[in-house]
Amino acid sequence: MKKIISRKFSIITFGCQQNVADSERIESVLNSQGMVRVDDINTADYIVINTCMVRQMAENRVYGIVYNLGKLKHKNSKLKIVVTGCMVGMAVREKSGNFLKLIKERMPAADEFLPIEEIGFDHEPVRTDQVSAWVPISNGCNNFCTFCVVPFTRGREISRPYEDIIRECKELAKKGYKNITLLGMNVNSYGADLVAGKENIQVMRDLDKKYFSNSKLKNKNFKLNNKNFGRKLIYVKHLGRYRIPTLFPYLLEDVAKIPGIEHVDFMSSNPWDFSEELIDVVARNKNITRLLHFALQSGSNSVLKRMNRWYTQEEYLALLKNVRAKVPGVEFSTDIIVGFCGETEEEFQETVDLVKKAKFFKAYIARYSDRPMTAAHKAFKDDIPAEVKKRRWKILENLINQPNLTKMKEYKRKRTARS
Repeated sequence: MKKIISRKFSIITFGCQQNVADSERIESVLNSQGMVRVDDINTADYIVINTCMVRQMAENRVYGIVYNLGKLKHKNSKLKIVVTGCMVGMAVREKSGNFLKLIKERMPAADEFLPIEEIGFDHEPVRTDQVSAWVPISNGCNNFCTFCVVPFTRGREISRPYEDIIRECKELAKKGYKNITLLGMNVNSYGADLVAGKENIQVMRDLDKKYFSNSKLKNKNFKLNNKNFGRKLIYVKHLGRYRIPTLFPYLLEDVAKIPGIEHVDFMSSNPWDFSEELIDVVARNKNITRLLHFALQSGSNSVLKRMNRWYTQEEYLALLKNVRAKVPGVEFSTDIIVGFCGETEEEFQETVDLVKKAKFFKAYIARYSDRPMTAAHKAFKDDIPAEVKKRRWKILENLINQPNLTKMKEYKRKRTARS
């Protein structure tokens, strides 16, 4: 990031907890340059917009706010508007340059489009909460679900060094932080690139080839950063075989055992590679969350196949049963997309039937939104009418979230009390 002459800044964050954690690092970088954060954007002369584009609605909100902020330039000639986050990530990775051209045309008030990768981890994040902390452990995703834009906005999965994460968590504990949430697009596969090298990891999961070219990974013990890790390599199931090496069960348990840490959470984790070792770690460490998030997306096997999700409804329910048997009192939250390309009434009913069996604590229900560069955008038609999506959304909302409002309020109260 270039040296900034301006002295007052504001950050506006859209999207998920990963974006919130990114904004904490952005604030730290700006502070190191002598800038001071102000809450009133009308008094700022440097405004950062950390963007999300998981759905069209999120993208449109960014366009709207940058347009409105541009009006402030008439009052403050020094005002600089910087756009970063997922929209810029997409623009950088879209080789034709068309998306970058589009966002420049739709946001003429923006002075700079900054890739979030340029922020790095050199500065300690500025955290507004003094008890609970977000700790990113990886960035990007290798899974390429057909509906998801994340692999194009954040790129391939890159894991932070193991010792850096542990060091950060220990420092947080010394400062009085009691609650830590480990963040990644798929925490289950954390460390695969550290062990194997990112060049050896198959990205497109439907290609028929060996997942790794490094046969040394079969060894029980392995080196990490040229040091003997001293632990057996854990594999998680992928494409019907146990072949993704993961360090996440070890990382999660090591964080949970740090003195002073009372509660450890993590997100997100895929249901198709949640290993037996990871279940055991959760079971034997009572300060690890008992609310696990497994994104379902659909309860129909045919829709799951179109989504490139590597599990069936039967396997998903078996996972919930397995975890419930080993972790007493566990609850599950989930993500569900209604109105995905070609979703019939029969396929939607399969989702309804699974939801009744799963007994979710909470669901984040989204109406399918066509996203550029995704496989669904190229291969399918967004052919479900808006009114049908809305009706299906309401059915699931009434089935899952409305009956659990009291339980969710109590959970929120307890979580607030921990903070």
